[in-house]
Amino acid sequence: MSWQEIKAVVVSFADTSDVKKVQSEGFYVAGEKFFTLRSDERSLYGKKGKEGVVIVKTQQAILVAHYPESVQPGAATNTVEQLGDYLLSVGY
Repeated sequence: MSWQEIKAVVVSFADTSDVKKVQSEGFYVAGEKFFTLRSDERSLYGKKGKEGVVIVKTQQAILVAHYPESVQPGAATNTVEQLGDYLLSVGY
């Protein structure tokens, strides 16, 4: 991810407006635009066709996971969210 893409993700986590900019405009990962499925203070989910990305913020890291069309979106989000939960539980 470019620094501009990372900055946009970080800004989306802090955005508390009713309709976040990332929800109306989408976001980019590795130069590819993704439609926002979910955006809150900790998670950002995006979809492009049948593939997608899951981004989860912890105290010291931002996890970015891409899943191809052969992976169920629910399985991908569950795995990344659980990893985020684990990292938070150990103070990371």
